[in-house]
Amino acid sequence: MPFLFENLTVYQKAITFSVAVSKLTDTFPRGNYYLADQLNRASLSIPANLAEGNGRWHPNDRRQFFWIARGSALECVPIIEVGFQKGLITGEAYKQFRNDLDEIGKMITGLIKGMDKRI
Repeated sequence: MPFLFENLTVYQKAITFSVAVSKLTDTFPRGNYYLADQLNRASLSIPANLAEGNGRWHPNDRRQFFWIARGSALECVPIIEVGFQKGLITGEAYKQFRNDLDEIGKMITGLIKGMDKRI
């Protein structure tokens, strides 16, 4: 039986994004560990905070973890930009990652706004 948060589309998209980032950073050449590490940690923070937030009982705690997840999605943007400008990320992958982050960010914002309506 899955945990309830595993049924959230935004969680599933965040996991897919994090796996794609991990596969991408595996191809980064030596000397780019700082980018790979930061991008991997930020991308993994998105689904991790969605999961943790869903485990919180108090709505304010839950909302705070969702905000952190959204912040982690935004944190990925400049790291991907730097990777693109350094030639580590192709134009096609760059566009896909940015689109994914835009969609994930909007979905998390929707979760937060939905909570505000229920309180």
